Amino acid sequence: MILFAVTILVPAAMAVRLSLYKMSTFIDEPVFIGLGNFVTLAQQPRFWNAAWNNIVYTVACVLFQTVIGIGVALVLHNNFRGRNLVRGATVVPYIIPSVVVALTWRWMLQPQLGIVNAIFRAVGLPSIEWFSVGWAMPTVILVSVWAWMPFVALVFLAALQTVPDELYESAMIDGASAWQRFISITLPVLKPVVAIIILLRGIWMFNKFDQIWLLTGGGPLQMTENLPILAYVKTFQLNQVGEGTAVATLSLVIMLAGALVYFKMFRLEEA
Repeated sequence: MILFAVTILVPAAMAVRLSLYKMSTFIDEPVFIGLGNFVTLAQQPRFWNAAWNNIVYTVACVLFQTVIGIGVALVLHNNFRGRNLVRGATVVPYIIPSVVVALTWRWMLQPQLGIVNAIFRAVGLPSIEWFSVGWAMPTVILVSVWAWMPFVALVFLAALQTVPDELYESAMIDGASAWQRFISITLPVLKPVVAIIILLRGIWMFNKFDQIWLLTGGGPLQMTENLPILAYVKTFQLNQVGEGTAVATLSLVIMLAGALVYFKMFRLEEA
């Protein structure tokens, strides 16, 4: 509890306090303006653009990670030659540091020299400007799904292993198809896990900073700038400490409100 208070609660409380002041740097004399920073943010299209990008990025990442994770878990749950090797390989993206993931994908997706466009040209397809205005957001979503889907797959795989094989064998003897077995046996087991995964992945993706910053820096034209990046830019680049911490505070409020609504919609105690 002491470690939690020192590393999380105290900095969070200081950030909320700073959001009520007007400051250019951390060594300036703070001027109390109350909710002035929040009013200023509400009048800035850049803030609403960052909030919208946050929603799009979070929803897309959680959706694809969950759907693909379930599919991968179902495949890895089957018995086949080399299953343990494939399971180990599936974990690799998850254990690679975010910096390495971002820099590697930036090289692979480089328009002129990247290996992805080189393969496209080799098979007669046109090259894609992966970090252009139209492709930047799908690109950062793609990289995030690739990097974090293994975590989701492993959690679902662990849940699948709690189901006795006799249930599937009995269903097959009764003539149930693969889809019927999934609906009647697998899905009820995965439902509580899905509820927790959506909550955890939603929080983590909503707070995601490192991969997006290293891939695009929030660009081009702020097309991938989310609330964590906006808070960083305002605080440390534009020297608007009050507004930057106000963005971070609003981000915290949005997440807390979303979590409370989610807890009201889904009972997670049993899960």
